Amino acid sequence: MKKKAKSIASATAAIVFAAFILSSVIYYQYSIHAEKKDVETIKVAYLPITHSLPVLELAKELDADKNSDIKIELVKYGSWPELMDALSSGNVDAASVLVELAIKAYDSGSHLQLAALGHRDGNVIIGSNDIKSAEDLKGKSVAIPSPQSSHNILLRQYLQSAGLSDSDVTFLELAPTEMPFALQSKKIDAYCVAEPFGAQAVGKGIGHVLETSENLWKDSICCGLVWNTDWSKEHQDTADEFLDKYLETGDSLNSDKDEELSLATEYLKGTKNVLEQSLQWISYDDLEITEDNYDTLSEKMKQYGLNENPPTFGDFVYQKGGKAK
Repeated sequence: MKKKAKSIASATAAIVFAAFILSSVIYYQYSIHAEKKDVETIKVAYLPITHSLPVLELAKELDADKNSDIKIELVKYGSWPELMDALSSGNVDAASVLVELAIKAYDSGSHLQLAALGHRDGNVIIGSNDIKSAEDLKGKSVAIPSPQSSHNILLRQYLQSAGLSDSDVTFLELAPTEMPFALQSKKIDAYCVAEPFGAQAVGKGIGHVLETSENLWKDSICCGLVWNTDWSKEHQDTADEFLDKYLETGDSLNSDKDEELSLATEYLKGTKNVLEQSLQWISYDDLEITEDNYDTLSEKMKQYGLNENPPTFGDFVYQKGGKAK
């Protein structure tokens, strides 16, 4: 009788233990599944330029953080028109993009918001070796990546400093990758574009720096973190969290020059010397956009004919809590 009772007790204990193990496995699987369900993925478009590094760094950090409830899926594009089509149509949620292009799309009815700066400074005007000053550009050809760009503003401002007008030079619109080769082949005499394409000309000895954006327009607005309003309204808490993390990433990246170079080497084309030179011209700290910053951009856009009536700060710049229209 004692043996029988012992067997029943053992069997009962085994059943209880098996049930415990089974419930633990089910709970674990459910937890993993729930964790995966709770992670939101944000599709972010970019071009492989130094101005995109904060987005690239944040994507890397979030991927390494197994406890993060947001992830970034990077989508690389080869041109601004392609990227803008994807952003305006909602094929991507956000992008690192020229602010002036985003403003133009907004004016055309696209649901976009500027959330933060992409960088500070970081643009240079490159001239061929026989161009020594702005005066030497009279009758010459200069290149920009888009009429809707700070590069266009900077070049016009540089020409104006020498008493030259738009009619004194020929403006050409070229893809950033084409500019160093166009300079080398004498198709153009100068250009202003995102990095590292200015540093490439310097590194190859085919051009030199005529002026920096820092001297022409300190803290100039160029690229920014822009997102599709349809996405940000539907995912307001995620948008706020994304913005907080993005701003923190810019500050930390700016203070870690080794990480800057490592990231640039991983995502951008160029030798170590070229990338090091390029990164000397740019900064990523304090990427929050102020009304004064934005108003200065608006005035310059009107002054140089990019936009007669840019949207106001309150209409176009995102504030935490989704206050922008």
